Amino acid sequence: MPSVHIHHHTRAEFRSRIDSNEIRAAIIPVGAIEQHLEHLNMEHDWRSVLMIAEKVAEEMSPNVVVASALMAGISEHHMNHPGTLSLRPATFLAVLTDLIDSIVRTGIKNILVLNGHGGNTEPCRAVWDQLLRQFQVNLQFLPYWEVLNEADSALLKTKTIPGHAQEFETAIACAWFPENIRQQSMQQQVDQSPLSANAENGKILLTRIVERVSQRVQSMTSGANVAKTPAYFP
Repeated sequence: MPSVHIHHHTRAEFRSRIDSNEIRAAIIPVGAIEQHLEHLNMEHDWRSVLMIAEKVAEEMSPNVVVASALMAGISEHHMNHPGTLSLRPATFLAVLTDLIDSIVRTGIKNILVLNGHGGNTEPCRAVWDQLLRQFQVNLQFLPYWEVLNEADSALLKTKTIPGHAQEFETAIACAWFPENIRQQSMQQQVDQSPLSANAENGKILLTRIVERVSQRVQSMTSGANVAKTPAYFP
């Protein structure tokens, strides 16, 4: 099985896959490096969205690749906690636009920007019509938690998805990277909602997320779900 990551290819290997039309879609994961209360590593948003993108691409191998190049996000609202890395909205959008352009220029026509950080959502949606007009491809934006619904949130004691470093995100960490959780800090911090998290619920939710994001990408590559280019002013 070929790697799902673009950066793991040589230029000859990637060129061969493009020329054969094997690659039907690319996922660009975007997240953040920012505080996640006292108990979670600051990489959480980036690591979780990257792993979801990888799992989706593996499910759809060899037809989907991952372009992982933008770890930091728009996190000014967390900058009172040292260690948070924040990009200005204009910087973030400029880099994301350049990454999309790079993928479009390979000839890939289906591109999903998979978001793992709430602070990136509104800035992206505010400019998405412009990006659709600029690139003229099937370009879509999806915060991964939006594939979940009220029935999924019922698994959680807090019934809250996504929250910030609370039960939902902590359950994801319990399931996929428990080494990122500081148990003692979680016991001692003011927000006690993460204590309700467990790996079982995290695995159930992650399975549903990967399955539903995979369905989204499949619908894009099949032509059933195509982003329409917004009309130009007459």
